[in-house]
Amino acid sequence: MTAFETPGGPSGERPRRRADAERSRVAVLDAAVRLLARRPDAGMAAIAAEAGVTRQTVYAHFGTRDALLGAVADRITHQAMAAMDEAEERGGPALDSLLRLQDIGWRLFERNPVLLGLPGGRAGAAADTSRHEPVAARLTRLVQQGQASGEFDPAPPAGWLVAAIIALGHAAGDEVGAGRMPVREAAAWLRVATLALLGAGRRDPAS
Repeated sequence: MTAFETPGGPSGERPRRRADAERSRVAVLDAAVRLLARRPDAGMAAIAAEAGVTRQTVYAHFGTRDALLGAVADRITHQAMAAMDEAEERGGPALDSLLRLQDIGWRLFERNPVLLGLPGGRAGAAADTSRHEPVAARLTRLVQQGQASGEFDPAPPAGWLVAAIIALGHAAGDEVGAGRMPVREAAAWLRVATLALLGAGRRDPAS
């Protein structure tokens, strides 16, 4: 074996295998995102067919359907973050920016109803908290900006307001998931509740 070879094969064989495995994993994940947007209850066999691979391949990359759903949620979260980054670059009043972020989240939610079926339990809650951290950071900046400019009530702590906004979002999602409210109606009432919580429109920005 030369210095340019690795155990079990010539130089580059193992990196190629890893690259092939990663491409296969990405293809399965892409297929899952596409199919679950249309059929939130699709199983692993249907996802394998969508990806053009065997069911065994899907299980090799994602040991359970819950693990695959978690990866799908992460992918959608990354898409949301990219859209929110772009929206934040537009600037403007804090209220407008905050409502744009909510709209982005709900548009992705509407296009991906599988988010309603994410795994629960302690692991699911921990993953959900992790996904919300970058959103919470953005909301905190906007709430602080709005309080400083007089757009929002300055009295409540910004962290509490952000936690309450996120809790309202979960409540709206639960209503949709339970079939008690369609997505657009839930989004509309979430906006009303958010405005009331922030005290938006009640204060004179010049005061």
